[in-house]
Amino acid sequence: MKRIIRKLEKMMTAAAFAEAGEHDAAREIMREKETRYDSRDTTRPPARPKNQLRA
Repeated sequence: MKRIIRKLEKMMTAAAFAEAGEHDAAREIMREKETRYDSRDTTRPPARPKNQLRA
């Protein structure tokens, strides 16, 4: 569900830029690839170091 919402948000943002005459910015927004975790996403917990085996 989050993926659909992010895609819709991206499309609406690009549409707003296109309506304002910023066609290049709109194209750039639509060209961006989706990543698993968006840089604005702060809900992801920080990476934990893996336990090391000791002899």
